[in-house]
Amino acid sequence: MRRSRLFHREVDESRRSACYDNTMSRSPLTTLQSVARKAGVSAMTVSRVMRNSPRVSEATRHRVHTAVRALDYHPDPHLMRMMKLVRERKQSRAGAVLAIIREDLPQDELHDPAYQYVTLRDIRQRSEQHGYHAEEFWLGRDGFSPERLGHVLQARGIEGIIVSPQSSQMLCERLNYAPFAAATFGYGLRQPSLHRSAGNMTLGIHMAATQLAARGYQRIGLAITQWVDDRAESAYSGAMLHYQQSLPRRSRVPLLLFPHNDLRRCARVFAEWLKAHRPDALISFDTHVPGWLKKLGLRVPEDIGLVVHDWTPRMVGFAGIHQRRDHVASAAVDLVATQLMHHERGVPEVPRQILIPPAWIEGASIRKK
Repeated sequence: MRRSRLFHREVDESRRSACYDNTMSRSPLTTLQSVARKAGVSAMTVSRVMRNSPRVSEATRHRVHTAVRALDYHPDPHLMRMMKLVRERKQSRAGAVLAIIREDLPQDELHDPAYQYVTLRDIRQRSEQHGYHAEEFWLGRDGFSPERLGHVLQARGIEGIIVSPQSSQMLCERLNYAPFAAATFGYGLRQPSLHRSAGNMTLGIHMAATQLAARGYQRIGLAITQWVDDRAESAYSGAMLHYQQSLPRRSRVPLLLFPHNDLRRCARVFAEWLKAHRPDALISFDTHVPGWLKKLGLRVPEDIGLVVHDWTPRMVGFAGIHQRRDHVASAAVDLVATQLMHHERGVPEVPRQILIPPAWIEGASIRKK
């Protein structure tokens, strides 16, 4: 009796093992390898034969088909479809381009060297991590109109764009965004309202004012252009006015929003404002302003402190607000890549806005704590 039970247990275990082996032998990976071993080729070669790839010789193709018939191999259709999608995506991504739309209008005031823009290098670095190549397209150059640009982008199969407004004429407003996944930098482009990434200048102004106050400055002035304030959606003026509400009236310095985007035309306005309100520290530009202060007989930082509102690594020696444009660039690329992944196109119903916190940069243009 005991020997009979042992015998039946061994038979049951043998059957279960056979079923398990049979299941494993039917898995696409194992069967594919079995075909490859029998045909004396690699698994990749078998896959190419099953896809009718022209990269396989007729003799090899015949050996694989013979092995397929001998082993009664039937590929898993779901796996085959999935792999086809993967291959197609790799092929499309290999040549995929993100268009960086800029404006080339040499006579425009916003081409003054006082203005900083997101660099192509920072955009490309993040784009390549997503598998895309970033390429610049210049509206206004050689008569390149928004209508013509739209046709060129579609003809080249470009679906993702990042808009970097760089002129007061805002040619980028006239582009038809319906076929594209799009994002922009800052708030220069108000309409249409796209997904956007920007520096958080409300935080930046508060940070700079707090740093200056900690060094004993009592009359802090802000001198920027209207374009800069607009590009930050009034974050500069709003933050400064909010900060001043905590100060006694005698310490509040009226904002100076230059009447011209071309700063070369603003020296007189600056001098009059400075003499009228006597700030002991400024948040302003690194260009033009230092020269104006020198002509007025003011030394930096002995007579007046200067904080650069948009600090970049080339501004050695200045204290400033670093807007971290590399992170602003990354956020915009991420916004476009996400839209492409989810097949979203056109002007969004609810635009997403990503604000990058700035960093404080110490410099010799203000006194030490």
